Amino acid sequence: MILIGGFSVFVGFLTGATSIGGVLLVPMLVYVAGIDIRIAIAAAMFGYLFTGSIGAALFARHGSIEWRAVLWLCLGAMPFAFVGAIASGAFPAGILEIAIAALVLFAGWQSLQRDTEAKGVAPPGMMLSGIGTGVGFVSAATGTGGPVTLVPILLWLEVPVLTTIGLSQAIMMPIAAAATLGNVIIGSWDLILGATVAIGLSVGTVAGAKFAHAVSTRRLKQFLAGTLIVIGVLMVVRLGLRLTGVEAF
Repeated sequence: MILIGGFSVFVGFLTGATSIGGVLLVPMLVYVAGIDIRIAIAAAMFGYLFTGSIGAALFARHGSIEWRAVLWLCLGAMPFAFVGAIASGAFPAGILEIAIAALVLFAGWQSLQRDTEAKGVAPPGMMLSGIGTGVGFVSAATGTGGPVTLVPILLWLEVPVLTTIGLSQAIMMPIAAAATLGNVIIGSWDLILGATVAIGLSVGTVAGAKFAHAVSTRRLKQFLAGTLIVIGVLMVVRLGLRLTGVEAF
């Protein structure tokens, strides 16, 4: 539990600073701590209830969240997060991981290619709702928390980096709530593990959100791009090892 709590703080920092990081949590719980994957996904989603709440509050304090866009995202994400949690055991996770890894790597590379900060705004409401359906389903089915798919999409649409991270923070809580309900219904639940993860993530999120608003926009964008690329590479390596019969991270 000490190891899980400590790693959760690290994941929480990445989540608070960039909204990306949750993708690392479930593999650590499964392959390092030896926890059943369904229990691990349920614990991660429960933890995101708290990181989403804390992150959204801290970003809102700095005016970094477009609440209109959050509403449209939630309209699409919440029902499909519930469906994704129920279907998590039956859906071919490997296919999802390949798609997510490609999306994450592309977004990181694209962000590094652009020297200037995007000046656009969040997409129209119906488009956001459509994006939310995919983000909600994939998040709940894989335990990644939502932002790992939402952030690359918004960066590709040239939404400003702080707006992107703020929206990803805000959508995390409703997705996690719907997914947690689904996980409780199917019995994938461990309260002690979930609480340990939640505490670690919460501590790290506070530090990460402060970091995001303390550095320049350009530095934050570079940090986000670098995080995307590292996580994308780790996902590709993990998939490659799995194909050769080796289970790691």
